[in-house]
Amino acid sequence: MRNYGQHNALLCGIRAAQYDVIVTLDDDLQHPPEEVPKLLAVLAQGFDVVYGTPENEEHGFLRDLASVMTKMALQNAMGAKIARQVSAFRAFRTEVANAFSHYEGSFVSIDVLLTWGTNRFAAVPVVHAPRKQGSSGYTFRKLVTHAMNMMTGFTTLPLQLASLVGFVFTFFGFCVLGFVLIRYFKYGNPVPGFPFLASIVALFSGAQLFALGIIGEYLARMHFRSLQKPPYVVRLGDTNRKVESFRAGGSR
Repeated sequence: MRNYGQHNALLCGIRAAQYDVIVTLDDDLQHPPEEVPKLLAVLAQGFDVVYGTPENEEHGFLRDLASVMTKMALQNAMGAKIARQVSAFRAFRTEVANAFSHYEGSFVSIDVLLTWGTNRFAAVPVVHAPRKQGSSGYTFRKLVTHAMNMMTGFTTLPLQLASLVGFVFTFFGFCVLGFVLIRYFKYGNPVPGFPFLASIVALFSGAQLFALGIIGEYLARMHFRSLQKPPYVVRLGDTNRKVESFRAGGSR
């Protein structure tokens, strides 16, 4: 009905797919279709998801910086080392999509959702053709926004950071309070009330942040429940044989 974004459109296509293997690639032909057999060859080795990692990919400095930030956020969300090698050029078994068949969230990350169904990931170098016309829709701002949405939508990292900051400030407040008391008993108090007030502010500010972090952890569990992430996914049949049949042009 409208442009919901790349990953949302991919999710729609994945749910409409009818065959045993799904291949996704950008429509600007920077991912040459001739490279698809490379992905299928690795997929047939027993993997469930294979990424085509560009051999040479050149962007501007800000775009590269945003890409690094996005992949760091993706690695935290996926919990897999392969996150640094992900790309929009991927091949995976359709049965993996069963893990997120009931996902209804408005924000979609196909790579994160794929981790709900498998941990058998692989990557293979592929040719990355230069763009012949137009420009990428992923600007620096959009990539940073994507990274932030990924961290807040699929991980509890911001909440954990809030808890850590709260703990650090609470510890700092105790240290300042101890310093103030020692200095008071040893040298007296040169500025009446100020050191003690500063330590109390630091102590209670840290305690508040720490308490908010704990509350956030409980909210995060409710958030993950709302994602309807499946408790398990059952593997059925000889999937390697199906991939070989797909490559040979036989029954799909």
